[in-house]
Amino acid sequence: RRGPEAAMAAEPHSLFALSAAAVSRSMAALERDVWALPGHLLRGLLPLLTVFHLERAEHAARRAGLSTQPIWRKLWDDVMKTRPPNSESITCWRKKFLETFFSNVLHGVLDVSSDWRLNDRHFSPLLHSSPHVSQLTLCNMLQGAVELTAQHNHKVLENLAGSLRILKFQHLISCDQSIRRSLVLLLHRLIHHGSVSQVSMYSWPVPDAVLLVLILTMSAGFWRSGNALAYHSSPCGLCREEDKGQSQEGAERGCNAEQEGSSGENQKKSPKETYAAMNSVLSGPRSPPLQNPACEETSSEVPCGHSSIQGDSSPCSSSEQLSCHPTPQKTRRRLKPAVGRKRRCLRRSRGQYADPEDLYDFVFTVARENNSGLLDKTRITEGENTENCTSSSSGSPCAGHSGCKKRGPAGILSLKAAHRFRSVSTLELFSVPLTGEMCRTLSNLLSSWVSLENLVLSYNGLNANISCILSGLRALSRHAECRFRVLRVSDMFSHMPCMELVRCVLSALPQLHTLSISFDLKNQLEGSRSEANPSCSEAEIPESCLEVLEIRFPREALHAAFLLPVLKASKSLQQLSLDSATLPCPQELGLLLELLRECTPHLKKLSFHDVNLAEHQKEVLLLLQDPGLQEITFSFCRLFESSTAEFLSEIINTVKRNSSLKSLKLPGNRLGNHRLVALADIFSEDSSSSLCQLDVSSNCIKPDGLLEFTKKLEGHMQQRGGQLPFTHLRLFQNWLDQDADTAQEALQRLRALCSVVNDSWDSSQAFADYISVM
Repeated sequence: RRGPEAAMAAEPHSLFALSAAAVSRSMAALERDVWALPGHLLRGLLPLLTVFHLERAEHAARRAGLSTQPIWRKLWDDVMKTRPPNSESITCWRKKFLETFFSNVLHGVLDVSSDWRLNDRHFSPLLHSSPHVSQLTLCNMLQGAVELTAQHNHKVLENLAGSLRILKFQHLISCDQSIRRSLVLLLHRLIHHGSVSQVSMYSWPVPDAVLLVLILTMSAGFWRSGNALAYHSSPCGLCREEDKGQSQEGAERGCNAEQEGSSGENQKKSPKETYAAMNSVLSGPRSPPLQNPACEETSSEVPCGHSSIQGDSSPCSSSEQLSCHPTPQKTRRRLKPAVGRKRRCLRRSRGQYADPEDLYDFVFTVARENNSGLLDKTRITEGENTENCTSSSSGSPCAGHSGCKKRGPAGILSLKAAHRFRSVSTLELFSVPLTGEMCRTLSNLLSSWVSLENLVLSYNGLNANISCILSGLRALSRHAECRFRVLRVSDMFSHMPCMELVRCVLSALPQLHTLSISFDLKNQLEGSRSEANPSCSEAEIPESCLEVLEIRFPREALHAAFLLPVLKASKSLQQLSLDSATLPCPQELGLLLELLRECTPHLKKLSFHDVNLAEHQKEVLLLLQDPGLQEITFSFCRLFESSTAEFLSEIINTVKRNSSLKSLKLPGNRLGNHRLVALADIFSEDSSSSLCQLDVSSNCIKPDGLLEFTKKLEGHMQQRGGQLPFTHLRLFQNWLDQDADTAQEALQRLRALCSVVNDSWDSSQAFADYISVM
């Protein structure tokens, strides 16, 4: 083989090259006998195997009590040639290598001929690594989606459908219809008929509205019946089996025979016949009853759909032009006669059949023609039924049913005509700007997304549109099957005060378990602040299930009185994190601690980040002696900015007497060497502390100080008979590079006592960066 033979040509006496060549030639014939070798022989053979045979040898190695992890780690170093992020947390290098290998081969950044261990005629890179892929990222113009949906990768896609859990999109670029077809098929297989539970989108500064709606709607489990016909030469095999079963069931009930056979016959029909057949399927019995029964009769017809997704009123392009959909001639339910504007629309559309792809691309965007002839966009709806045709969740006009309102919109594509498939449980949007129209679309998807458990919206420029998102979530919370539990919202500007937003969220979602609200800056345009919920601040919050509350203030004042109603409603609160808050007076922190003791008896974790506590030493000590808290974080809180040695001594004595505190995190508080050494006395012989985790990152600690701290810990350990509760130490971003030898000695001795996590931080460069910013 080329790799070993090249090695033999260069080094003819190399035992490694000879062994590798011999193994490579004879492995297929001797495989059964090789795996039966004794453990000590197998240990010497494993490093000589190609990836294909190393993967197949995994079971034999485990049976012999051998670990292949060092070999996979060396493969990573030799092939990937990069340091993986969070390498200390990687538990299986085999999975890490094969998952990254799959992604790199898929995106064309790795050549399998670059290493003899990859260049094996038995080894199909995508096929053999796909069962190990649980997370996949698709980038740019979705080239990976095109490759995975190609016919020759059918088995690869099947493997991914069983293994993939997280699907990510990053730096997407607008793509043509053919690529969107591939994406539709990929999402349909991996989400609707697969195991993907999380969809994440990252860094999409100017999102393509069509592509974004496509990903969102398919993630929510919606797919228009018949779109397999529009996007592929044949329907999805799994859907075809389902169609067959449901068609048989429909035949038993006396359903129309033409509708039953449409999915298999449309492939040979003319475009006009195919379109009519698709419309027949759209109104067929497969569709779940997503709409309210009061509007069910009128919504069964396929109305004229003037669809546009752009945020302006400029003329649409050819792929976005408005289309008028003819009513199917044969349907099971008797349709009401078209009247007024709709009849005129049908006359205009006679003989003009819409592009079938428009049916999908704009399925969740709705436009209506007002009296002046202009297009006025309205949102889709699932049919919240009210007398005055107003959505119960948001107060906006009902746009879901052509018969709900006498002068209502003429054209919609209702959700009732869509199939409802399996949907994901986690949706994350990072740096993806959302327009008002897109927020309304997302809101309506959320209103029935019963499988959704986690929603992360980060830097989407929501502003006032946050109320639209809450409207959809409020409607979702009314579903008996709702499983929504985690909401994380972060953005550059806050549209309303943080505490007011927290109150609104808890009022709308009392079943929420985790709420994280984070803003960088206040909105300087005071006139744009929300007035949609003027009574939100005064309304009483219902009792909630909240367990975790995280708030990052845009330098807002933290008033305990504003937090009081939230704490009273959150009796189950276990974690509270307050970030970048300003304490208007010393009494506020004392009042806050008093409220925490009275209102949150189950609080276990409390965190303050970037909150100036230099003048609150008494309150800090009260927190450290609280018997209910198990984890306390003071991160960049200037604890020792103007403190005395007595304060440090009081902290140590307080922690020594607290047997419930398990974790103390003090990053960024200017500990320095002498204070770090003093903290070792927490574990002295007379201590009753159970502290097992200590975080002293970013504290200007030097190698000599760390070594002295280590020696002091060793002395306390000897005094306590070799037993210390201390198990984890975090040392990120300290000045350990100033004396590499001393730092290495300290770390080696520390690792004999506990688990140490640190990094190779360049303190001189960091200091230079700090000076340049100043």
